[in-house]
Amino acid sequence: MTVQFDDNYTMTIGSAGQGSANTFEAFNPATEQAIAHVPDASREQLEEAVQAASDAFPAWSARPVEERQALVAKIGDVIETHAEDLMRLLTREQGKARAGAEWEIFGSVAWCREIPKQSLAIETVEESEGRKIETRRVPLGVIGGITPWNFPVLLAVWKIAPALLAGNTMVLKPSPYTPLTTLKLGELLRDVLPAGVLNIVSGGNELGAWITGHPKIRKISFTGSTETGRKIMESCSGNLKRITLELGGNDPAIVLPDVDVKETAKQLFWAAFQNSAQFCVAAKRLYIHEDIYDELAEELVAYAKTVKVGDGAHQGTDLGPIQNRMQFEKLQDLFADIRSNGQKVLLGGEIEDGPGFFVPITIVDNPPDDSRIVTEEPFGPVMPLMKFNDIEDVVRRANDTEYGLAASVWGKDVKEAHGIAKRIEAGTVWINEVHSFSPHVAFGGHKQSGIGVENSLEGLAEYTNSQTIVTRDEMVPLE
Repeated sequence: MTVQFDDNYTMTIGSAGQGSANTFEAFNPATEQAIAHVPDASREQLEEAVQAASDAFPAWSARPVEERQALVAKIGDVIETHAEDLMRLLTREQGKARAGAEWEIFGSVAWCREIPKQSLAIETVEESEGRKIETRRVPLGVIGGITPWNFPVLLAVWKIAPALLAGNTMVLKPSPYTPLTTLKLGELLRDVLPAGVLNIVSGGNELGAWITGHPKIRKISFTGSTETGRKIMESCSGNLKRITLELGGNDPAIVLPDVDVKETAKQLFWAAFQNSAQFCVAAKRLYIHEDIYDELAEELVAYAKTVKVGDGAHQGTDLGPIQNRMQFEKLQDLFADIRSNGQKVLLGGEIEDGPGFFVPITIVDNPPDDSRIVTEEPFGPVMPLMKFNDIEDVVRRANDTEYGLAASVWGKDVKEAHGIAKRIEAGTVWINEVHSFSPHVAFGGHKQSGIGVENSLEGLAEYTNSQTIVTRDEMVPLE
């Protein structure tokens, strides 16, 4: 078997591409084959990237907002122009199937075109004879962005677009599991953005720690696990960095007895298993009213059997592999726990040996509320179904978690569903749909699912400080 191997990946520091004396390997999760050597940034290279961003900040922040808007929109044009190559590379390093790659790449295009339509107006607080008070938003400086491996391009754009639009510059670190598409994007943008405005460096946990502790970086925007988010928050406390943390979730879905079972089953399947459930807002706990539990479980299993799991690069694949060995082994351990506790599995449950980090679609039948499959975030294609017969009880169970990222409620009685949704402790609650996002809609978590929000004017404002200017036309003599 011939493995395509490419060492033509460089970091973007200032306006130049840089390799590194040290490298690490990137792997295709469908084959477990190494596909590239990736620069492992040194401390000196990070310092150079931060300095480049610091040097670029005065001119970039002083640039008219209309010019910044045009350049952020141009990032979208570049992504669209190179969409085919970026989608293939994304599938190769992340594993997702073609439809998932299209969703991510063209979603990135949309974000780059919509975010520039936003602006933060100056608020006139008081305007009286001889006196005026205004509050405006000013950029922070150098932003440190740290992105995950499940949606490496889209979640990078969620940070790049508002940060740059607000007048900041950025040093971005992609996950070491999926660095290639982000590095390629940096290469494509070297002739688009002024030198130093967007720097992209690659490396592992040590690089991440250097970034979060760096005194010249004014804010960290991180998407990833709650465990890592806690460490980042601690690191940022040393110099009171601003932070935005979009962290883990254990998202409940509540299904009322009046739904169309067959149609809802399809919706719930993709709510749970999109991107092989490597999705912070995947439905991870499915609470089904006992009147329709058996029927809906049967429909879910039947539909799941029509979905093909395989190499995302192969035509006809719907769901790809788990992205990395670490996550794959966590799922193996979770499956062992399900078996050891005698929990009934309606579909899947056995991981076969072979090349690639493939995990079968697995549905667990009504496990106890205190079982690991219910209390933990699997981040893989395994979902528990649980019965309920009382609204008060199911709301309590849905909220019985340290997480509060997203949730969904399904039912024909929209008034009832809306009443339930308002009682769920989560940043986003969908009713009769799921995974709808917009650059203009705030997204963030409650409890240990995060701090701050992304998207919307509120998300844009998180890349700024407020500054109040009080002006008096003439000094008033003191009595």
